Amino acid sequence: MLVNLNEILPAARKNNYAIGHFNTSNLEITQAIITAAEELQAPVIIGVSEKAINYAGLLQITDIIRGLAEKTRIPVVIHLDHGRDFELIKECIKAGFTSVMIDGSYLNFKENLNLTKRVVDYAHTKNISVEAEIGRLGGVEDGINSEKNIYTEPEEAEIFAETTGCDALAIAIGTSHGAYKFKGKPRLRTDILKEIADRVKIPLVLHGASGVKPKWVNYANRFGAKIEKTSGVPDRLIKQAIKNGIAKINVDTDIRITFTAGIREFLVKNPMEFDPRKILEHSRKMISRVVKEKITLFGSANKV
Repeated sequence: MLVNLNEILPAARKNNYAIGHFNTSNLEITQAIITAAEELQAPVIIGVSEKAINYAGLLQITDIIRGLAEKTRIPVVIHLDHGRDFELIKECIKAGFTSVMIDGSYLNFKENLNLTKRVVDYAHTKNISVEAEIGRLGGVEDGINSEKNIYTEPEEAEIFAETTGCDALAIAIGTSHGAYKFKGKPRLRTDILKEIADRVKIPLVLHGASGVKPKWVNYANRFGAKIEKTSGVPDRLIKQAIKNGIAKINVDTDIRITFTAGIREFLVKNPMEFDPRKILEHSRKMISRVVKEKITLFGSANKV
């Protein structure tokens, strides 16, 4: 069933678990996400980026997600990920999205606040939830590009949330977009997170938390990929972030690597196969495994 963020995130924050946001761009990935969530009886957020919309088509990708979501009893949110254009946000709402993110983190504080409030005022008249972002994550992923991290200021986060009326707030505490690379040991600014959680009562969101576990990178590379090994955010830090106020966690890179690994493995083991349904079925099953791992880690299994 289709819901917005306000129907699932407040309970997650109150009860110290997080709900997974998993990005999709096609039928098979969407099927894998919903199948995994159904098996674990977990609410789920399916994210669609601007690049995914450009790839699949707005109405086409929306129809795929809505068609699957309306047939399941688990709560499913269709969420625009990192929307930067107000007109696109309006188009997504018209198409059937139940939630949107307005990412004004590339703007100065006042401009970000004004843009976010404009989106919130519009979306709330349509019963659409709004995620915003303050602070900036480093890294590159799906058109999101920043050379450095800019940590979220707790006082600014409090003013921003109260003034804009947004429903969830993404913050920068040390993660990075894309295949995460650390210099030295990974570290999240839990001190910043704790202070923000004390000041901001709406659900908090963690972007750039890709685990990119070595086993999946190694798996893909065994079958011809040349994916650079990275040091992802370890599970213990994810659990620590959830304990201290994070209620929504975005996952994208892990899914892409797994999708690639599945296709490569199947074609290496079945070089005579040319049926795309069989090839993609293998990747779909592997993605479901990863999504279930994340749901279990986030603590949202059996929370329907």
